[in-house]
Amino acid sequence: MNFLTKIITADNTETFLNTKVKESYHSQTGAVEEALKKYALPCKIKELAKTGKIKILDICFGLGYNSAMAIDVALAENHHCEIEVVGLEYDPTIIEKIQEVSPPIHFFQHYKKLTLSSLSFQEGKIIVNVILGDARETIKQLPDHYFDAVFFDPFSPKTSPQMWQVPFFEQAFRTMKNTAILATYSCARMVRDNMSTAGLLYDNGPLVGRRGPGTIATKWKNEDKINP
Repeated sequence: MNFLTKIITADNTETFLNTKVKESYHSQTGAVEEALKKYALPCKIKELAKTGKIKILDICFGLGYNSAMAIDVALAENHHCEIEVVGLEYDPTIIEKIQEVSPPIHFFQHYKKLTLSSLSFQEGKIIVNVILGDARETIKQLPDHYFDAVFFDPFSPKTSPQMWQVPFFEQAFRTMKNTAILATYSCARMVRDNMSTAGLLYDNGPLVGRRGPGTIATKWKNEDKINP
């Protein structure tokens, strides 16, 4: 049974509604707007591009909009930037749906290379690798202190509370460089409390299309970032 229904969001870009969980993969106020304003900008992708190398962990990869947008932002700043994206995704069905959407994200055309039989590709200095499975387990395969940015985009805490628990945030913490930023759309008290317990310091993210802001989190206070 097909439980994914294509919808058009308010910025006239496509996403899918998952009828099993009764949630869409992006904000209905704007799928592409969300990728830019809730993930790429808060995680300072433009600034990271100036260093020449970026490593992004895209948790709950979905259609790939968040990381594809980040690549666009990075390449606009530094066309020679080396970028590695690791995506964690549970549902193979949404990977298949990448072929059915055409968002106004330039690099997304290369994401069409992602299929269930080919979950990674390299385009110039950009590497994208998607790992299928329960992200709470697959994240354990990833190295310590590796990523510059973490896009944390599961279904909501109400729908998928297991994805927002302390052990998962502890794993995200482990994979982050000391200077890394984690961004998510949720500002739920449970989410922020669990982040804090895992060692992350949170703050308000941007207010985009929702009544409350998103959340950004780092490993240390700014004044503590002595040894990145």
